[in-house]
Amino acid sequence: EVTASSRHYVDRLFDLDPQKVLQGVIDMKNAVIGNNKQKANLIVLGAVPRLLYLLQQETSSTELRTECAVVLGSLAMGTENNVKSLLDCHIIPALLQGLLSPDLKFIEACLRCLRTIFISPVTPEDLLYTDATVISHLMQLLSRSRYTQEYICQIFSHCCKGPDHQTILFNHGAVQNIAHLLVSTSYKVRMQALKCFSVLAFENPQVSMTLVNVSVDGELLPQIFVKMLQRDKPIEMQLTSAKCLTSMCRAGAIRTDDPCIVLKTLPCLVRMCSKDRLLEERVEGAETLAYLIETDVELQRMASISDHLIVMLADYFKYPSSVSAITDIKRLDHDLKHAHELRQAAFKLYASLGANDEDIRKKIIETENMMDRIVNGLSESSIKVRLAAVRCLHSLSRSVQQLRTSFQDHAVWKPLMKVLQNAPNEILVVASSTLCNLLLEFSPSKEPILESGAIELLCSLTQSENLALRVNGIWALMNMAFQAEQKIKSDILRGLSTEQLFQLLSDSDVNVLMKTLGLLRNLLSTRPHIDHIMSTHGKQIMQAVTLILEGEHNIEVKEQTLCILANIADGTTAKELIMTNDDILQKIKYYMSHSNAKLQLAAMFCISNLIWNEEEGSQERQDKLRDMGIVDILHKLSQSSDPNLCDK
Repeated sequence: EVTASSRHYVDRLFDLDPQKVLQGVIDMKNAVIGNNKQKANLIVLGAVPRLLYLLQQETSSTELRTECAVVLGSLAMGTENNVKSLLDCHIIPALLQGLLSPDLKFIEACLRCLRTIFISPVTPEDLLYTDATVISHLMQLLSRSRYTQEYICQIFSHCCKGPDHQTILFNHGAVQNIAHLLVSTSYKVRMQALKCFSVLAFENPQVSMTLVNVSVDGELLPQIFVKMLQRDKPIEMQLTSAKCLTSMCRAGAIRTDDPCIVLKTLPCLVRMCSKDRLLEERVEGAETLAYLIETDVELQRMASISDHLIVMLADYFKYPSSVSAITDIKRLDHDLKHAHELRQAAFKLYASLGANDEDIRKKIIETENMMDRIVNGLSESSIKVRLAAVRCLHSLSRSVQQLRTSFQDHAVWKPLMKVLQNAPNEILVVASSTLCNLLLEFSPSKEPILESGAIELLCSLTQSENLALRVNGIWALMNMAFQAEQKIKSDILRGLSTEQLFQLLSDSDVNVLMKTLGLLRNLLSTRPHIDHIMSTHGKQIMQAVTLILEGEHNIEVKEQTLCILANIADGTTAKELIMTNDDILQKIKYYMSHSNAKLQLAAMFCISNLIWNEEEGSQERQDKLRDMGIVDILHKLSQSSDPNLCDK
């Protein structure tokens, strides 16, 4: 019965008298403003196809076409389902076609409607880029009025997702066409232009490098951005210009010690983290600051002593709403629903702050309940919070001091091992990096991690398609094997299997190869272990060593391989595997005369471990090596200009 009362609106759109149709559209416009129920009714009754038909008819008056665009824009302002219905009726091509009209009022109405549709999360951004002529036409329309400027900039900033879109807009002259809008008399135009630059420059060196040299009315863009950062400007303007400067700094277009970063951008972002700010301002401020300081230790130090930032971030876990918002029930409800975004932002910023400096890490960990908060974060339902908590933990796990104390007191390894069970790759990469640190020999977590089935888990990571996971899996095993007892070493070899070991040794990535050799070297240390492992896996390990010494590998790889041979030569029974293998002996001899001193030294280690006088069978070994001409080479090397070679 509700729709029945709305039917007359739709019926009037089909009247034969154009004047009555126009009046019908105007009445419909007044009926739907701010009335979501009425909007839904009219969509159900089929108003949209008729409005679009009238909008596209050449015979419709400009006034009628404009009113149709206004009503469609109003329908789009409703729920996401409304926008879906409009998209299903192919509204976007119809509105883009409308932009070719000579009438400015009609163009503005079409742009306003397009803007409303494109800012909805249900609209695919790619719809803007399907026809190559659209972007260049929009660039031309930028000069028509302050409304076309505002709406087009807003459309661009919402539809620019990722490098491909950035490149299209950049190549169509976005920078040149939008730059002068930053000094427009209209605040809305300035703001939308600024937002455009913030998405164009994000993680984009090409755009950032261009922006540095663009000037408007004799003033360079970075200076204009700095003016927009000042405290008397609206918060959204301060934040957005800080994002522009941050992107330019990260792209290397502005130095990290430039006063506009150190004295303007960084303090502005720290201010945004205060608990007086609104939730989304605190989130955006912290995330942008985390990105700004992520790779620069000086900026990390500066931020850590600005405005008690480390303590201020602790409030992100306590007060989702600013003091002023507490009187507003709707706001409070919104903030409680979005509190997880604050936690994510705080973890991210803590991770950046603690990335390099030991004192900052100590301060972070001493912040109230910090370790408990991270542990809770690891098991939150939001994947973004889990990822940020793991990042934070990873950053703090670079500290030897903390690994021995706080990490132990809070048994951090337990939730970490849980995170590693069937997590998505992006979390696995960071979590396994953290595990590598927890498995260092001085970390007390090493034992309990082993007991919780880590070997199996890490061996399975080494088989991953994802390169970072393969590296971390083998790296963690390498750390685990360092100075470990024989049982652990045997478990690792059993878990990996010979096939997998060969697979890793022939991996195309040099990092995987180096870590695998590091693992072998750690497995083959201390005599009883060397002899035990070589008695069970000797044949395969010697095969692997031969394979690498014959392959096309860099100096570091070959050096690491010769060091493994030197360890084998140090075994009591394992020695024989070298002495009875003429091929390997010839290779050692070859590397003693190599042009690279590192390889020569490593080869000599093998020889010296084979010839100790006090060991059984040393005489026979010395005789065999003498017959091979090793002594002659040693004579020659004792004349070397390199003091290390000479001594050895």
